[in-house]
Amino acid sequence: MTQQSKTVGNGSNNRAALARYAWISIGASILTILLKSLAYLLTNSVGFLSDAVESIVNLVAGFMALAMLTVAARPADEIHAYGHSKAEYFSSTTEGILILVAAGGIITTAVRRFLAPQPLEQLGIGVALSVVASLVNFFAARILLKTGKRENSITLEADAHHLMTDVWTSLGVITGMAIVALTGWQTIDPIVAVLVGLNIIWTAYQLLRRSVAGLMDASLPVKEQKIIMDVMEKFRGKGVVFHSLRTRQSAAQRFLSVHMRAPGTWTLHEAHHVAEDFEHAVRDELPDAVILTDIEPADENALKKDDRESTG
Repeated sequence: MTQQSKTVGNGSNNRAALARYAWISIGASILTILLKSLAYLLTNSVGFLSDAVESIVNLVAGFMALAMLTVAARPADEIHAYGHSKAEYFSSTTEGILILVAAGGIITTAVRRFLAPQPLEQLGIGVALSVVASLVNFFAARILLKTGKRENSITLEADAHHLMTDVWTSLGVITGMAIVALTGWQTIDPIVAVLVGLNIIWTAYQLLRRSVAGLMDASLPVKEQKIIMDVMEKFRGKGVVFHSLRTRQSAAQRFLSVHMRAPGTWTLHEAHHVAEDFEHAVRDELPDAVILTDIEPADENALKKDDRESTG
């Protein structure tokens, strides 16, 4: 049995370039912390306080994202032959946990304020400051989300969703403050804070679910597996048969292995070139994929034995 392995770059150069985007999140978080803290001090609103706490979590998450993108940018070495791309999952997992902690703090504070309402002051200025902070977070999140999807970086996507969570938090708080200003119902403030906290918990759950799937070496998405299968179908016309396909995702890096059964009349040289063509065709659709193609003879008994070994 002959094996052919095609190793490509692990995208470390892209990860190094992406690290600078983490500074967008950090800068946005620092600015919004200042604006929202001022809004809280002026109004005494627990809604604005919860908003400020969320931004503090964003700042911590931003530094975590910067650190993990820096680690992910390191090239493969003897100890980490497949690169360091999984470091991104540590960042997204940490962000998910931090979001949960922030949500718990927000809900706890809101319940206390609901039981002991306090008068709010200067709501107009507080709302204006919160609007400015929301715009800062919104534009920063759009930049990070667009880049994260383009470069397949779960770290930047997590940071973007974190910032957008902050935007929704702010919108909920602003709405609550407007109702309080119009009606004088002070209990609306903590009720809005609780609703925002529950929404944040849902966001954290979605983020943690994706992170755990990545750490557990989940297969490539169904859409990408279909792309691979379509490429295989084209090569079957050349007389080869593929089986035992395995795939996994590691942040931006894709890995796949497959057995290619070549006609017995082919030389090893011919089979090798067809395998290379197959790998190039897959990479045309899924750039930077790391592919291991195992070339086999067209022997029925050998194939059955390999199938038993691969499932045993």
